[in-house]
This record gives sequence, structure tokens and C-alpha cells, in this order.
Amino acid sequence: MTDDKGYQPAAPDPSSPGAAGGCCAPPSGNASPCCGGGSPSKDVIRDEDNFVDGQVETPAGPVPRVHSRIGSRDLLGRWRVRWGIGRDGYRVAPGLYALGAPDGNAPVLVTANYKLTFDVVRRDGTGLDAWILVLDTRGINVWCAAGEGTFGTEEVIRRVTETRLSEVVSHRRLILPQLGAPGVAAHEVRKGCGFSVVYGPVRARDIRSFLEVGMKASPAMRRVVFPTMDRLVLTPIEITGLLRPAGWVSLGLFLLAGIGPGVFSLGAAWERGFAAVAALAAGILAGAVVTPVLLPWLPGRAFSVKGGLAGGVLAACAVMWRRGALEAPAALALLLAMTAVSSFVAMNFTGATPFTSPSGVEKEMRRALPIQAGLTALAGLLWVGGPFIR
Repeated sequence: MTDDKGYQPAAPDPSSPGAAGGCCAPPSGNASPCCGGGSPSKDVIRDEDNFVDGQVETPAGPVPRVHSRIGSRDLLGRWRVRWGIGRDGYRVAPGLYALGAPDGNAPVLVTANYKLTFDVVRRDGTGLDAWILVLDTRGINVWCAAGEGTFGTEEVIRRVTETRLSEVVSHRRLILPQLGAPGVAAHEVRKGCGFSVVYGPVRARDIRSFLEVGMKASPAMRRVVFPTMDRLVLTPIEITGLLRPAGWVSLGLFLLAGIGPGVFSLGAAWERGFAAVAALAAGILAGAVVTPVLLPWLPGRAFSVKGGLAGGVLAACAVMWRRGALEAPAALALLLAMTAVSSFVAMNFTGATPFTSPSGVEKEMRRALPIQAGLTALAGLLWVGGPFIR
């Protein structure tokens, strides 16, 4: 789940926006699409940070001023991290920034130092005079960082103290992203640094309206949605994360495809191996693309079930299309394998959606992984053994 909504992750987690938790590592063990990061961020402004446009003098010293323009370099950076390129380093230096020409009465917006998050806050803050307090979430978006503890009470207190924010503003209010609530204890923040916490809207585009009505969020501002585009932006990094393991699996499939009554056949390895790799690719696409697109219409709550259904239906269509060329063992192997692969890949989305809590993710994994492994093993036996039972 990469974060492109600024004040929240692109795909928020729990059905209750304030539920404890955060984004969960996917079952495959790969870095979660919405997470990344890991090491502390360097507290410096880099030369390549082209969003900095001068500075604002304050009683606590100069504060970097940022502009709200999203340029070609920002768009290129967004495209790169969507495909998993340089994801862990796509962050800004934590600290205090000025947007527009803020004074001592200007609001303080707190966010994460994942650059996609930061970019949307400054973009949707066009025309505002505000301070942006960036926490060191180690390059992780707000919601995921709240679950991991990097967008947390101690970090809020630390940044308020280190930036000498009490000398910069006359009020004592921090506007935090709504989905950062799981990681922040408001009463501890007040106790630790003297600032009270106000939770803003779910999406950065509502910040202006939220401020105009006296920092009161309407029901629409609190509502968490997960539309098609938000789901689709997660698919590139899912696919790229599977390329390396899929490559090794494909090599193994080509080798196993040549096994038969004549010990090993290069012709069979190519013909049957190509079919097996095509089934693997189709299963990945079914889980990473088809399932997210059809998510609201696929029955069931568990993503493993939704993915299994999508993969199974596509496999059944493929079997019917190739019914004259496929023998029974190969057809059944194709059906089982695509179902298992699609189910497994779709399950990676479970921790990056508003449908399942972290405990729900763990529960689903415990139930689904043995079934997926069993289907895969059975498909392998049918596929390898098929030539021997002709």
C-alpha cells in the first residue's frame, strides 16, 4: 500500500479508522507495499530536495520554506517507487517546514517523512499558510508507521521539542492525520510537550475545509474509502516484488516439465514448461490485478478466497479454451495451480486495505497458507506425474 493521500496511507487498514494496528507485512514476507523504510532518516536537507524554496525566520531559527508545486522530478519519483525502485530511500528530512507565509498563529500539520505523503500534504495545502511538522517515520506512510510505532507519541514529543515549536507558534495545537491515531496517545503528548492533539480529516484534500470550519471534521471527512484507483496503484509493486521468485520458480518448472517416461525431453521441457509458466503468470495477474479491480463484487471477506475465486474462474476458462489440447491431469493441475497462486498473491493485499485488522490478517494467513500449499503440491504431482499415466 504506497501512500498517495498525504494524510493517510493510500489504502487504510482497519474497518475502524482508529483501530490499533498498522499495515501488515504480506504473507510472502516481502516488504509491504505501503511500508519500506527501516533505518532512521538523516536530519538534513539534501541538494536534490527541490521542494525547498527559501526559508522563514523564526524565534527558533530559520525554517525551510516548501512550495506546493509537484514537478516532473516528483512525478518521476512517484512512478519509481510505485515499481519498487528506491522505495526505502524515498523520504524527506524530518523536522519543521513552512508552507506559504505562516506566522505564530498558523496551524501545525503533522505528517510522515515518506515523500509521497509529504508531497500530497504540500500539494493539497496550496494557498495555505501553515507549518508542517514531519516526523521520522523512516520513510513509512502515516498509517503503517502508526502501527509500527514510528508515527508515535514519543516521536511527536521529540520533534516538537527538537524544533522548538513552542517558540515558533503561539498556540498549542497539533493537527495529526486521523489514521495516525493508533500510534499516538494524545494525553501523553500534552503531558510530554504541552501541545494538544486534534485529528484532521482522512484525506489531505479536505484540510482547507477542515480549517475553515474551525477544525471540525464532517462525516464525509472521516469516511474511509478504497476506490478502484487506490487499489490499482498497489499492483505494480506487488508484481515487481514477485518477479525474482517467479523467475526461479519458472526455471524449476521448465526443468520439471522435461521429466517423463524417457527420463528427460527437451521438447517436453519447452512445451509443457511454457504452459506451466503461462499458468504461473496468469495466476499472478489474477491475484495482483483482477482481484483488486473486481474486489467489491467478489464474494467473501477474505482476500485469499477472493483471489482464489478469480484465479479459479480464469483457470476454468483457460481449461475450456484448451480442452482439446489438455489431458485430464494437466487440466486439473492448471486449475489447482492458478487458484492457489492467485489466492496467495491476493492475500498480500489483506494488510493494505480497510477490510481487515492485523489480527484478521494473521488469522487469514493461518487458514489459507496450508490450503494454498496443499493445492500447489497436488497440482505439482498431477503435472509431473501426468506423462507417466497416459
